[in-house]
Amino acid sequence: MTRNRPTTIGEMKARLRRFRSGESVRRALAFKPRPDDLFISPYAKCGTTWMQQIVHGIRTRGSMRFDEITEVIPWIEMAYDMGVNPDGNQVADPRVFKSHLSWDQIPKGARYICIIRNPANVLVSLYHFFEGWFFEAGSITLEEFAREEFMERTAARSYWSHLASWWPQRDRPDVLMLCYEHMLPDLPGAVRRIAEFLDITLHPDNARIVETQSSIDFMRAHERQFDDHLVRSARDPACGLPTGADTTKVRRGGTRERSGLPGSEIMSELDRIWRREISSRFGLTDYQHMCNRLKITSG
Repeated sequence: MTRNRPTTIGEMKARLRRFRSGESVRRALAFKPRPDDLFISPYAKCGTTWMQQIVHGIRTRGSMRFDEITEVIPWIEMAYDMGVNPDGNQVADPRVFKSHLSWDQIPKGARYICIIRNPANVLVSLYHFFEGWFFEAGSITLEEFAREEFMERTAARSYWSHLASWWPQRDRPDVLMLCYEHMLPDLPGAVRRIAEFLDITLHPDNARIVETQSSIDFMRAHERQFDDHLVRSARDPACGLPTGADTTKVRRGGTRERSGLPGSEIMSELDRIWRREISSRFGLTDYQHMCNRLKITSG
């Protein structure tokens, strides 16, 4: 059977529904973690892979002995579909799991890191991540993707519901919540905070190794280790997608997405959703207000 990439939002959504099996999700939700386990659970495209690399570097003092980061930090919602037993030991302690689950869904009894990121940048990053993988390059515009996918996602899958579920947990001792935009200019400070949260003492030389190996330049130079090729190999057939997609997590444009931010109408709509979903509940006027509060409350 010939596989092709979707060229419409409707086709793309149909393929996305096949990305994870119901059994894999069921097992993830029922997983019983150990008290010292760590879940890295931001919303998609908020720095998940970056945090995986930082945490793995901290717990191994910079080991790069993996084909893809998912080998050493499994994605809990995808573990069953990828033939991974999450109950086993990992290459180092603590055990660490990737996730995109909300606080309401994620298995309790462990430790948690959640990164937040500006929704406009999340939208653009998610669009480019799907382009050429879940839809044919150039067939769907950023505006179409924004209106018919990103802003129309059901509550269980939306950026705002994920954010609203984690925000009230930010002061829990078992939760570390970080702002992507704070991490960018102060990676050493972020590494220190993460190591402290994990109760791992980093020698200055080891800290420098982690910082170097978590830099954009280093991760771009080793991009195959962060490109989801193992995930694609396991799930593209189930989604009816052809091989050969470029799903690198480290964009060649560095911290700037290739096409910049969406137009004014989409930006206004994102602001409107923020006011409805976040401001009305938490009194935070915009994303910058949230970041400012996080910086103050997190020390």
